[in-house]
Amino acid sequence: MRIDNDPKLDFDDVLIRPKRSTLVSRADVVLEREFKFIHSHRTWKGIPIATSNMDSCGTFEMAKELSKYKMLTVLHKFYSVKELEKFLPKFNNPDYISYCLGIRDDDFKKLREVMKKGLHKYFNFVCLDVPNAYLEVVVGKLKELRKLLPRHTIIAGNVVTNEMTEELLLSGADIVKIGIGPGSMCLTRRKTGVGYPQLSATIECADAAHGISNTVGVGLIMTDGGLRYPADLAKAFGAGADFIMSGALFSGFKQSGGKLIVKNGKKYKEYYGSSSDVAMKRHYGKVEKYRAVEGRYTLIPYKGDVNDFVLDLLGSLRSTATYIGARRLKEFSRRTTFIMVHRQLNTSLENYEADK
Repeated sequence: MRIDNDPKLDFDDVLIRPKRSTLVSRADVVLEREFKFIHSHRTWKGIPIATSNMDSCGTFEMAKELSKYKMLTVLHKFYSVKELEKFLPKFNNPDYISYCLGIRDDDFKKLREVMKKGLHKYFNFVCLDVPNAYLEVVVGKLKELRKLLPRHTIIAGNVVTNEMTEELLLSGADIVKIGIGPGSMCLTRRKTGVGYPQLSATIECADAAHGISNTVGVGLIMTDGGLRYPADLAKAFGAGADFIMSGALFSGFKQSGGKLIVKNGKKYKEYYGSSSDVAMKRHYGKVEKYRAVEGRYTLIPYKGDVNDFVLDLLGSLRSTATYIGARRLKEFSRRTTFIMVHRQLNTSLENYEADK
């Protein structure tokens, strides 16, 4: 047993200090980025914000809307091959949609069926999603996936430490997903005691990833979860995140998944974690006796159309840029200085949603 005494921070623990800026207008800020991936050797241009691969947001309907902004939708893994076969050819925008799978044999069997039907040409990204990517089997499955799809950009995770970030990048991932337990629907930290404050995990894993490079590009990370407000995305980019993934921010909309429920005249949408009892019963028929439920189920107020939210979100990032003098999103990490704040002074943020 050992204790790491270095302070580790979440998004609520910091604010961004303003700096002198020569920007005249938010309209001058460029949010699109261009990346070259170290293994797939593909070049991608877009706004590096992605939906989580949860039922509540990784939907076909969400992909149609977010692709207009050159943002990425990571589809949830429970769509059938027939559903994918019906949607993907019509969507035909492979740079802004990702297939998703786990490490089960059935997941790889389904992928091979998808490939046999030629559907893999309609997505350039593949997400290997596992809540615990520290398992040795994950590295083996990642290498298998890289052999199956050598020209696809692979997102793999989740991890929270620099050594496993490096391990996944060296094993075939182009982007490593960072986060264990920070999501609002995740109970992993409460059930297992395992986790890592998300801001510090982002900083440390980004540093590790960006140290791995080849003649094509560098290793990249995608911070996943713990994002409650638009400000948290600005902080994540400032901390060195290349991509950002969120479930909470893209749930509750018309284009989101989950049932629409009316209670006392008000509209709500289901929102639940992938390891909740609801998700496991719906998709696997039961909760295995050897498993603990590590996800929550709740209803969130219906938010309407996602487009209004996206415009507000991007506007918030542009506003941050004007405060720190960043003309491009890629400059956020160089222009950001974090100030630690006391939790007691930050309670207004915690009540943000209640006050809306």
